[in-house]
Amino acid sequence: MKNVRLGIIGLGNMGAAHARTVLEGKAPGLELAAVADRNADKRALFPEVPGYETPEALIASGEVDAVLIATPHYSHTTIGCSALEAGLHVMVEKPISVHKADCEKLIAAWRARRGRRRPVFAAMFNQRTDPFYRKIRELVQRGEIGRVQRINWIITTWFRPEVYYSMGGWRATWAGEGGGVLLNQCPHNLDLLQWIFGMPARVHAHCGFGRYHAIEVEDDVTAYLEFTDGATGVFIASTGEAPGTNRLEVAGDRGRLVYENERLVFTRNEVPVSEFSRTTDAMFGKPATWEVTFPELSGHGGQHVEILRNFADAIRHGAELIAPAAEGIHSVELANAMLLSAWTGRMVEVPIDAAAYARRLRRKIRESKPRSGPVRRTGPVDLSGSFS
Repeated sequence: MKNVRLGIIGLGNMGAAHARTVLEGKAPGLELAAVADRNADKRALFPEVPGYETPEALIASGEVDAVLIATPHYSHTTIGCSALEAGLHVMVEKPISVHKADCEKLIAAWRARRGRRRPVFAAMFNQRTDPFYRKIRELVQRGEIGRVQRINWIITTWFRPEVYYSMGGWRATWAGEGGGVLLNQCPHNLDLLQWIFGMPARVHAHCGFGRYHAIEVEDDVTAYLEFTDGATGVFIASTGEAPGTNRLEVAGDRGRLVYENERLVFTRNEVPVSEFSRTTDAMFGKPATWEVTFPELSGHGGQHVEILRNFADAIRHGAELIAPAAEGIHSVELANAMLLSAWTGRMVEVPIDAAAYARRLRRKIRESKPRSGPVRRTGPVDLSGSFS
């Protein structure tokens, strides 16, 4: 099959990087056919292909078979729906939408193609290519660690200085981004959390809103999770700590799994905890253990390039997607649940009421105050996303 003609919508940091990846031939099966951005200077960076000022013009151009959407978060929904309705294949940057109701609208636009040629619909969850997370998922899902008892993920290596937030008027605002660390940096981690362990049934979170930066959204999160099988979890994230920590620890009936500092270690119980507890007569006894390491694991996989290659293979050859965009609703719902819990001070049941969350977010936008201090805008803020 011929190469897939790809149009990239949004030429910020990620969109421009994806465009260069395709132009340099690192994603076989894809060819850069067009770009779209309101900023003429950004379009001029890619003179090899037609440049359009609006997403609508690119989608209607006939120049592309697929689009990659790398615009501010709210517009993922409207642009994605337009592209899907036009029959184009769609890759959307994370998060796929800002809130659950918009995720549902975007996924519905894809499902509406049933009975016709259904477009390939993928998300840029590049962390799913990391061999360490793949191995953790394999060990958990195969039952190697037994019944999961507790999950503890501290992910505070997302440090951002104040200047990061001043580089665009849409950043770190309810109106422009829909959230902070949960909607910008942590969609990857929240996606991995549900990809490996499934969705929790209840969430209770505390968020620091502008704790470390002059912003209105969350830059510090501590969340407690409860799962239907009795497992519990703690998820901690921040953009205000340095050097920060990335440590994922999983306690199971058959041992403890720890991923930290590029090393995965499984401290395995010779006898499962539940069995040992029932059968031992040693008052202070503990199961004997041995250490399992995985020296074959190194690097972090193909990341963005692998996701792009997989997107092309899915379109051209029917390959299974690494990151189907329809699964992107789960990380968004987790972020929404944590914010809702922080706003209300209560435990939140999952699944959440999508319409009620959208109404509360709209209220946060109405109550927002202009950011104090100078803000260097990089272009107009796109608030075209739906609040269905």
